[in-house]
Amino acid sequence: MRLIIDTDTAGDDTYSLLLAMRTPGSTLEAVTVCVGNVPFDQQVENALATIEAAGFSGKVPVYCGARRPMVKPWEASTMHGNDGMSGANLPLACQRPETIHAVDAIIERVMAEPGEIDILAQAPLTNIALAVMKEPRIVKAARHLWIMGGTDNSVGNITPCAEYNFFIDPEAARIVFEAGFNITLSTWTLTLRSSVFDADQLEEIFAMKTPLSEFYRKVSAVPRQTAEARYGRPMSTHPDSLTCACALNPALIESARDAVVRIETGGEITRGFSAIHPPVLGNRWPEYKVNARVIEQASNQGFFQMLKQALAADLRA
Repeated sequence: MRLIIDTDTAGDDTYSLLLAMRTPGSTLEAVTVCVGNVPFDQQVENALATIEAAGFSGKVPVYCGARRPMVKPWEASTMHGNDGMSGANLPLACQRPETIHAVDAIIERVMAEPGEIDILAQAPLTNIALAVMKEPRIVKAARHLWIMGGTDNSVGNITPCAEYNFFIDPEAARIVFEAGFNITLSTWTLTLRSSVFDADQLEEIFAMKTPLSEFYRKVSAVPRQTAEARYGRPMSTHPDSLTCACALNPALIESARDAVVRIETGGEITRGFSAIHPPVLGNRWPEYKVNARVIEQASNQGFFQMLKQALAADLRA
């Protein structure tokens, strides 16, 4: 598996990067940063700090991409603290970002080796949409596009109708889903079904006392507090790292369905809503083409073991 990860690096985004770097058989080709969770330059530093913490400093290039959504103003997420890292105060990484723009980096790398590279989009889809607009051939050249975003016709995590990534830039999401990529979608609905670590699982990670389990403990502090306040029990959610785990090990996917995914861009209440439905909706609707595979259930225990393995990595290796 060769991956480019497009990220708005904060909290769980970092564990996704750790999985891609520290899972045997996986190569993280590049990290591209997109507008999202926290101020843009902080996201870049978070990506660089994560790469350094994993022992990959200088081995994974980081590219800066879109600093704002396509249409409406950016809104920060409150899920991860002001710095996106729960105030972990990680040291400034030695590695610095590349000078080429992220959109150009995605195009160049994918077009240089058609059919070889998967893209994992775990941020608003602004960079991916801009890449499609600049070079439409990337749609067929990318081996697969894994997207974390939206909900499976259920309650969102930033509004009742929307998940954060699609809410921030639904125009970009619409472009991407209409472009013709080979897409697998991992939603916030799946997050709550399959990615939640309970108190016992969290204690198992904390007890490891490795450098990366300590990294996890520190960076997850604010999201854990937020989740406990929202859902009423000790827990941690992992939308991005679950998506990465499914990309690296598709055997984790226990059920999925082919569907039509359409993104609402104009609704006052429903902006960013992902309508997911079969190709035919009775006689009142035209026939739509399937444009994504939607994951319905994944192995929580399999995912947990994958992340534990990554967090246990010997950084001297």
